[in-house]
Amino acid sequence: MSPRKPPPAPPPDDDVDDVALFRAAIGPVRVLPAPAPGPEKPKPRPAARMRERDEDAAREEFRLALDEMPLLAGDPLRYRRDEVPPRVLQRLSRGQYSAQDEIDLHLADLATAETLLRRFLREAVEAGIGCVRVIHGKGLNSPDGLPLLKNLVDRLLRQRADVLAFHSAPPAQGGTGAVLVLLASRR
Repeated sequence: MSPRKPPPAPPPDDDVDDVALFRAAIGPVRVLPAPAPGPEKPKPRPAARMRERDEDAAREEFRLALDEMPLLAGDPLRYRRDEVPPRVLQRLSRGQYSAQDEIDLHLADLATAETLLRRFLREAVEAGIGCVRVIHGKGLNSPDGLPLLKNLVDRLLRQRADVLAFHSAPPAQGGTGAVLVLLASRR
């Protein structure tokens, strides 16, 4: 078997030179400078590893705190920062602050409820909302009679810097199954 030879080139057509016709039709050409390089990709934001470690440690401490003296079903939730006057907590207990938004944590497991509550509070502060209602339930159907969600809400709210005060809602707004939360204004 012999190697194949390439087909013979077509005879040059001297009458019509395509390149020459094109150049004649276009005229003189100016060479453009090379384009500038495109913008560089933005550098990634530095990872806040210390903050992440601190948050992980705080979460672990938070979970350990849940094991300490749990609240019972009928116990009211109440807390205020030292800089908040006592009368603000009294007004909150009477329902004199209007809740501008609310979240219902019924039927959520503890991990999901914690994530939902953290996101809800962050978004409320970013939106400039001053008072929210968190419905956690009374925990009457909880195993061992301990209201798990109620204790979770109590511990989480106490540890947040953006929470000024909270108190169980008045009976018409959920009683000991809900809590009204006063939030700090966004700085």
